[in-house]
Amino acid sequence: MNVSIKFGTDGWRAVMAREFTFDNVAIVAQAIANYVKAQGHAERGIVIGYDARLLSDLFADLIADVLTANGIPALVTDRDTPTPVTVYTIRARGLAGAVMLTASHNPPQYNGIKFIPETCHPALPETTDAIEEQIAYCLQHPESVKREGNPSLKQKIDPRPDYFAHLHGLLDTRALAGLKVVFDPLYATGRGYVDGFLREVGAQVETIKGERNPAFGGSLPDPNPQNLRLLSERVRETGAHLGLATDGDADRFGVVDSDGEMVTANQVIVLTLWYLLRKMKPESGHAVRTVATTHQVDALARSYGNITVHETPVGFKWVGSTMARTGALVGGEESGGLSVIGHVPEKDGILADLLMAEMVAKEGVTLKPALAQVAQRTGEYRTRRIDLHVSESVKGELMRRFREQPPNNLNGLHVVGTNLIDGVKLLLEGDAWVLVRPSGTEPLIRCYIEAHDEETLGGLKEAMQELVEEG
Repeated sequence: MNVSIKFGTDGWRAVMAREFTFDNVAIVAQAIANYVKAQGHAERGIVIGYDARLLSDLFADLIADVLTANGIPALVTDRDTPTPVTVYTIRARGLAGAVMLTASHNPPQYNGIKFIPETCHPALPETTDAIEEQIAYCLQHPESVKREGNPSLKQKIDPRPDYFAHLHGLLDTRALAGLKVVFDPLYATGRGYVDGFLREVGAQVETIKGERNPAFGGSLPDPNPQNLRLLSERVRETGAHLGLATDGDADRFGVVDSDGEMVTANQVIVLTLWYLLRKMKPESGHAVRTVATTHQVDALARSYGNITVHETPVGFKWVGSTMARTGALVGGEESGGLSVIGHVPEKDGILADLLMAEMVAKEGVTLKPALAQVAQRTGEYRTRRIDLHVSESVKGELMRRFREQPPNNLNGLHVVGTNLIDGVKLLLEGDAWVLVRPSGTEPLIRCYIEAHDEETLGGLKEAMQELVEEG
């Protein structure tokens, strides 16, 4: 069988009916079963969740059949369920892990599988490598795949009550009563979660795009400014305090201020840390961010004097594992991932949204005034990401040159250091920086830029474009 099944940054994703077939899903399920049995955790069982995509419920039933055929109890969610809710079920029920069927914010023709171990954070390379070894074996020995499930080991579950009870313990629900919110789940799996919880605690919520639509209304289930235009309009028209959104599997968030303008993921991460520091007043603590995430996190930590910031490679598996090790207050990544102390170390767009709602209610300010209060402590920060298209050969050569012969200055700013934790990060005088990372799937280089003002940011953008164009 000429099939390549690789677990990338966050699991295996592929086009349905091409690579993502029932036969290949069964092979991945058998590989996961082999791994779980080898770890000695089979009797504890696995929860299986799935997003709102076409056929996801049938793929979930197939995975359950394979797991139970291998003697592993399988708990299948009774409807399409967010990734963070599925992951929380591991902790709530003491399970060996979770299998989540999702392609996140990818186009509707894609689907995907990820395995989350008992640690409740995305699987680290040693786990995904071991599963890939089992996949390779199953591809060579398809007769080893067991598909005759054991009905006595399979059950349907509703994970929402346990998850909501957990949220009641994390959030000040009394403060949320009376808040006016517009919620947009983008026709996907988050529907009934952010809005359902807010209604349960007395908030006034309008839901848009709230029905399940496997085609996501002809767009992508990605909470970017273009896809949230209707949300922005409804926030302005209704006079809501804020607008909230989740992506395809509700592990990422989108947030719109009362004036209809979107707040970036970097800003939400900073606001979350600021709010928790004010709310909890810890004597000391930790925060975790990826190498591509704003240094305003560091500046805010310095202003309080008692918070250690940990920098990780891109990918929430690194954020989550560091949170689990340090007990961090907040962990975040600029692509829209966030979790907090007391929760599972997996990104959760539902919780991120609700924390922003709680902050607005408790602080009595909307998001921009809150950001202004943070800036009084840290100074202003401006961030931007640009994608520069290059050929594969040029991409490799450029990355080699950035690693081995980084420029001495960019746009008149001296390079005072480099960071090779993930890609090449050029640290510039004045606390500016540029991160260059090659795309693993496309012929392009991603550049992340941060500076204290728009003029410097624009100059660095032009300098990077010139460097890449020169090849």
